[in-house]
Amino acid sequence: MSTKRREIFSGRIVQLGIETATLPNGRTVDLEVIRHPGASAVVPLHADQTVTLVHQYRHAGGGMHYEVPAGVLEAGEAPALCAARELSEEVQLRAARLIPLSTIHTTPGFTDERIHLFLGLDLQPTSDAPEDDEYIRVVRMPLQEALSMTQDGRITDAKTICALHLAARHTPATESRPSAEDCPSRLAHDPDAA
Repeated sequence: MSTKRREIFSGRIVQLGIETATLPNGRTVDLEVIRHPGASAVVPLHADQTVTLVHQYRHAGGGMHYEVPAGVLEAGEAPALCAARELSEEVQLRAARLIPLSTIHTTPGFTDERIHLFLGLDLQPTSDAPEDDEYIRVVRMPLQEALSMTQDGRITDAKTICALHLAARHTPATESRPSAEDCPSRLAHDPDAA
């Protein structure tokens, strides 16, 4: 239970403060806490069992990262509307069906950020464009390849790992999944790929 907060920094997205909190055992401690408005993320799953990801530059993360489309909730915005907006802006897709997968705490040790995860189905193209402060390459690949990338270290983004594995539970259990070679729209020679 937080009893007092001293603001240290207030930015465009996050607010950092020192909060005096009482633990369940009655002990009082001072904690560094980042308050965050929350976010939504969506796995765009195509009928051929491929997914569309972004290969995005993340300064804090040290370079390019494969991620599901995601973004911060605007004030009063419903998580599903945020997911639909980010899907259109980041990868130029619209989902006729958005299925809630879960809600995760990203790092509950120091932030209250929660990300609402969705599965996007029945996809159609849109004409939106990424925001000016984002460097994004759109990449389409078989879901099974993306899942393999979460295990071999090519995908390290936590929300993406969670979302892909949760989305995989909604796919038909078949042996004939497309390989990378079978997916012609995959960006096969991404110069920024690590």
